[in-house]
Amino acid sequence: MKNKLPKWFKGEHYPKGDIVKNPFTGESYELSCTELSMYDFIKGAEYTIHVKGGIFSEESSIIQREMAKGLDWFRKNNAKAYMVLLD
Repeated sequence: MKNKLPKWFKGEHYPKGDIVKNPFTGESYELSCTELSMYDFIKGAEYTIHVKGGIFSEESSIIQREMAKGLDWFRKNNAKAYMVLLD
């Protein structure tokens, strides 16, 4: 089902969506509660990878795989929002 969070998702499920702004381009996009939950998960993973020593750190490899799954989910569920916020 489109826009349903996958079983592997262990992040927080938000009760409502919100408007998210790309800090680099200034473009905004309104996300559903499900999309916002996944977006926040992706951005949190991105931050954690940075804190754990970057992409070559052994510690961050699991987080990198989860983040990649999140990005794939987002591309499939809302390609336009993905292009505005995450590409």
